[in-house]
Amino acid sequence: MKTAALILALSATAFAGDWTPPVEVRQDDNLCLTYRAHLDGPYLVIRASIESGWHTFAMDNKQRADEKLAGKPALSVDRPTSFTITGGAAIDGPWAQTQPKDFSRPQLRWFSWGFDREAIFAAKLKRTSVDPIQIAIRGQACTETVCKNIDATLSLPSPPESSPSPELDLKSLVPVRTN
Repeated sequence: MKTAALILALSATAFAGDWTPPVEVRQDDNLCLTYRAHLDGPYLVIRASIESGWHTFAMDNKQRADEKLAGKPALSVDRPTSFTITGGAAIDGPWAQTQPKDFSRPQLRWFSWGFDREAIFAAKLKRTSVDPIQIAIRGQACTETVCKNIDATLSLPSPPESSPSPELDLKSLVPVRTN
């Protein structure tokens, strides 16, 4: 019985530390960014590694812009990052993200927040079935001269019944603003 419990605990730990293979987002032959995901305790963690010269946008980019615009029309709004989870789990609480940088140009009435090297996104998951977890990623990556719409998918095995304690320091992330 103790051996079975030890094997279960070790497999859950190994499962929690495994990152998915990277999913690349490219503009023609140029790599814009890659996404990877893994389970850290009860949390789904998604990492965006952003190539030099590129940036992508916060999950709450629109909410932040709306606050700054205070009812005025925007000249442009960059597409926020979003994740849709289907399959063996569902999001069970609010999202958190790396503190975004302010890319705004108020003189142009253009407000935008995002990331230019790496971004971490995390949310608590609840298990819904033994099916694999599908993560649909939508958003936008840009340079100073070109933008690329993001439409990518990651897949994870279904989480185990019990999860070890998370290693991620959630205090390093900020809550995603909602309306």
